[in-house]
Amino acid sequence: MRLISLAVLGSLFLVNATATVLAFPARSADAQERGRSAESTRRPNIVLILVDDLGWADLACYGSDLHQTPNVDALANRGMRFTDAYASAPVCSPTRAALLSGKHPARMHMTIWREAAKTPPLKRKVIPPITVADLPLSIVTIAERLKDAGYLTAHIGKWHLGDAAHYPETQGFDFEVGGTHWGCPSTFFHPYRGMSHGELRYVPGLGLGKQDDYLTDRLTDQALGFIDAAKDRPFFLYMAYYTVHTPIEGKPNLVKRFQKKLRPAMRHANPAYAAMVYSMDENVGRILDHIKKSHLDDRTLVILTSDNGGFINRWGPFPAVTNNAPLRSGKGSLYEGGIRVPLIVRWPGVTRAAATCSEPVVLTDVYPTILEAVDLKKDTSESFDGFSWVPLLRDAASELPRNSLFWHYPHYYPTTTPVSAMRSGNWKLLEYLEDYRLELYDLSVDPGERKNLATTNRAKADQMRDRLHAWRKEVGAQMPTTCHAKGAPKANSD
Repeated sequence: MRLISLAVLGSLFLVNATATVLAFPARSADAQERGRSAESTRRPNIVLILVDDLGWADLACYGSDLHQTPNVDALANRGMRFTDAYASAPVCSPTRAALLSGKHPARMHMTIWREAAKTPPLKRKVIPPITVADLPLSIVTIAERLKDAGYLTAHIGKWHLGDAAHYPETQGFDFEVGGTHWGCPSTFFHPYRGMSHGELRYVPGLGLGKQDDYLTDRLTDQALGFIDAAKDRPFFLYMAYYTVHTPIEGKPNLVKRFQKKLRPAMRHANPAYAAMVYSMDENVGRILDHIKKSHLDDRTLVILTSDNGGFINRWGPFPAVTNNAPLRSGKGSLYEGGIRVPLIVRWPGVTRAAATCSEPVVLTDVYPTILEAVDLKKDTSESFDGFSWVPLLRDAASELPRNSLFWHYPHYYPTTTPVSAMRSGNWKLLEYLEDYRLELYDLSVDPGERKNLATTNRAKADQMRDRLHAWRKEVGAQMPTTCHAKGAPKANSD
């Protein structure tokens, strides 16, 4: 892998407090030829928008009763909305790793965010495994594949997949702004730095700014500059917003607006969070409008989704950050509220307007989907745990060639103890790893996972448990350990 510094790839020149100009080096003859080839086959530009911690029910087009998301709703009206889309994990880093690699987090041993990977809690009933903290450089990411095919690639926003030796520039991205090994900023307001979790955190690469500048807006400024800099080259924009993760900080005028809209019966009742969702939507609209004004609308594939379910714990003076109802629980949990996410895909000439797809899909599918969309053959050395959505994008009634989805989270979170899960058809099984307790639900009649059928339908529960155990063995999933009296840990086994 050839590494080139960000200073060479993109120089930032200050124009004003909120705008920058990006300059990229001239392409080599080989790169120019690749670019001409991509142009001649009209390979689509790819815009992948990942919103941090956005819950399944947080968008108006998914049923929110407080949040206003007109731009995302318009995207759904022009493309396909998935009702049964899932994150690859119930927390951020594992899903991000799966999205870029096409591999299941359990296979990569990346099942928790990097700050917790090396330091599992020891005073719990079981001890979570020590996991991989940095996305290995040996993994060929979707950015690397696209770059080799002549695409200009950019990562803007949250990275959270490794230290400086594993930043986006080492994983196929020509241009990068905002990415660090941290999972959230200390503040969404200029200068985006301050003490957080016992250390000084900051968001790099945004240059000078002014008071009241908002991080979501400034990251979008960078995205618009990148689109302009790409000119006639096909591009891959990975727009990884920090919002709507904590700290829950909306623009004050928007917070006041949503406070006035609150009603006692509303499921969503946090005006600060509603303000963050609204700002996210505004900036998605800015990107979509810029693509249209740049005459790229008809050849740009847009994917918008979230890395896990909505965060249901409390933050600040308001009630719970969000509410994933009718789904159960939230971020960290393997109940539907922790892993089911919004997913909207618009591909002009392929997706039908206002289409809805109920086929279960997972974000591990993003890599093979993009490969097929840009007509790149899978390398003979590549293997994926996901499947391309292209058949679904062409026909929402299609089915993918798999019958089960799997999750593995051998860790603790405020919403869960260590747990594995699988979905097969409409059946959902959870196995809690402290005591191997089973829970079985029929999502067709019980999407809120309220009636545990593991006892009344023991044959189905045992059948799915055996399949789940076989899958864990197949991917080499790490298991939590128990402590003996002498202190020696013993791995729990299937």
